[in-house]
Amino acid sequence: MSVEHDSTFHSMGSDIRLLIGRPLLRDALSPALAAERERAYVEDFAARLSRFREDSELTVLNREPRSRVPASMLLRTAVRAGMWAAERSGGLVDPTLVGELERIGYARSLDGCEPVPLSDALTSAPTRRPAKPRARAQWKRIVVEDDAGRVARPAGVMIDTGGTGKGLCADAVAHRLAGYTRFAVDCGGDLAVGGVGAQVEPYEIAVEHPLTGETIRTLRIAAGGVATSGLNVRVWRTPGGGFAHHLLDPATGLPAWTGLVGATALGSSALEAETLSKMALLLGPIGARRVLAEHGGVIVRDDGEVETIGALNEPRGWLTGLGRTA
Repeated sequence: MSVEHDSTFHSMGSDIRLLIGRPLLRDALSPALAAERERAYVEDFAARLSRFREDSELTVLNREPRSRVPASMLLRTAVRAGMWAAERSGGLVDPTLVGELERIGYARSLDGCEPVPLSDALTSAPTRRPAKPRARAQWKRIVVEDDAGRVARPAGVMIDTGGTGKGLCADAVAHRLAGYTRFAVDCGGDLAVGGVGAQVEPYEIAVEHPLTGETIRTLRIAAGGVATSGLNVRVWRTPGGGFAHHLLDPATGLPAWTGLVGATALGSSALEAETLSKMALLLGPIGARRVLAEHGGVIVRDDGEVETIGALNEPRGWLTGLGRTA
């Protein structure tokens, strides 16, 4: 069993965990110092891209009345990641639903708030149906202008880098840890794994049941991405006495109730896995099978039934990084 530095801290509204093996080069930082460096990176990433901080770069962008706004390389990269996810998902993972999220009660961070039991919300949820992309997709009108150092979008269009931001951050930290024998980066459930040592001794990633908390599957990952999207993470009561969660149907702007409460996806990166897991959950059981067929995954129906998709018995590894649950 490999000995690794194991560090956990809180950021991005969730727990961040870093596992770092031995350095490959003699003059590299020790795993403990590398963990401190990456913690600072993650905290800076979170502060600059938070939708809930008045002074963040993302908030400044969203409040700017001009259509073309100066943006740092980090912000431009995060916006581009959101656009990539939208394109990859056919518009289901839409980064322009900020107004809709705020209207249903997600204008402030829910970090530290105890979520309403998902089982309670399911009893009064509407008829299950797959989500659909918005007919007039605003994300298609966003342009990242790297030469000018700007983001251009129609005035008033706000951008959310939430879920894709965690996947992007996990992949970035994994890239920065490429000089270590093995590493796993868990950014609030979006995991990136890699290193030559992981090829010999893959990481074991536990998939939890969103209704019971029990481990329903253990994935062995050598490199790449794993992410889980679940409705249990953020569920709250609305002023009208109903229930809401943070995964919206772009076509309606309302929480999506598709017949699934959880979806775990593998991908070549944490960002891809994050996108595929949300896409699967938003499409419901039938669509999820198609989305997860290539790399494999696990879905959980809202009656608690678990279904494994694709072959997940052998250790999975790509030439890039990894991911887990979100």
